[in-house]
Amino acid sequence: MKNFNFHSSKLKRPSIGAAVICATILASCAGIPAPTEQMAVSKVAVSNATSAGANEYAPVPLKSAMDKMDAAERAMATEDYLKARQLAEEAQVDAQVAATTSRSLKAQKAASALQEDNRVLRKEIDRNAQ
Repeated sequence: MKNFNFHSSKLKRPSIGAAVICATILASCAGIPAPTEQMAVSKVAVSNATSAGANEYAPVPLKSAMDKMDAAERAMATEDYLKARQLAEEAQVDAQVAATTSRSLKAQKAASALQEDNRVLRKEIDRNAQ
């Protein structure tokens, strides 16, 4: 019967497996394309949030979106495309939150103004009816 040493066999397999995993990760990182489309979409989202009045109604998420876009542009400049994509996606979400919040608060403000106008009209109608 052959004498087989299981311990030395087990030690070699994980190190080979780890090397293969590391090589795969490094190869996949090298092939990440520049997220130019995501950058453009995120910039439009920030612009839309600004147009929706986020400076006034949602300054915190708008600032977060702008800061993340700046960081994404810096990551693009250093060719860290994975980080650039992640930051651009986060900026897009923050900008969408800012735009939605802004539109919602503007609608609430308009609804309140209409309610106030209705209250004044009813008061005037009641006064004229007496």
